[in-house]
Amino acid sequence: MVRALRRDHPQVWVSVSATTRFPRPGEVDGVHYRFVSRERFAELVAAGELLEYAEFAGNLYGTPRRPVLERLADGAPVVLEIDLQGARLVRQRMPEALLVFLKPPSWEELVRRLTARGTEDPALVEHRLAVAREELAAESEFDVSLINSDVETVCARLLTLMSSPPESPEAPACPPRASPIPPSTT
Repeated sequence: MVRALRRDHPQVWVSVSATTRFPRPGEVDGVHYRFVSRERFAELVAAGELLEYAEFAGNLYGTPRRPVLERLADGAPVVLEIDLQGARLVRQRMPEALLVFLKPPSWEELVRRLTARGTEDPALVEHRLAVAREELAAESEFDVSLINSDVETVCARLLTLMSSPPESPEAPACPPRASPIPPSTT
């Protein structure tokens, strides 16, 4: 879904997270992630330069604050691809953000999507599934839930949410400024 947003809707700015994990084949620093050392990540946290951060599978992930605030100040629609820990921090630090929960059409489809990647060992897939159970249980903490059954449909719905005035029937009660999306449930 995020890949489709980047490709088909360049007006939407998708944040590039910092991470301590090593790049996968084909990933480009500054495009897919900002790959940093644990020491550098700790410096970013200490300096308050991350809007949110979380640990997953032994690696740290975080959203650099400044680019998000700059894009919002410019009036651009912003999407953060983050997990539940990160969404909770965003809720605390940016209560006006629109939190959108992307959920799979079914548990079976989530399992199929995770195993079809073929990029992770079975233990990590099991860990991702355990995290997904926790995230699905926290769905009510989000402003809106979208079922990720069709990429084009969910992108269109997300774009509608980001462009709707807060009082419209399409929009929830909070202003659509940033749309954090938990990645492991998609």
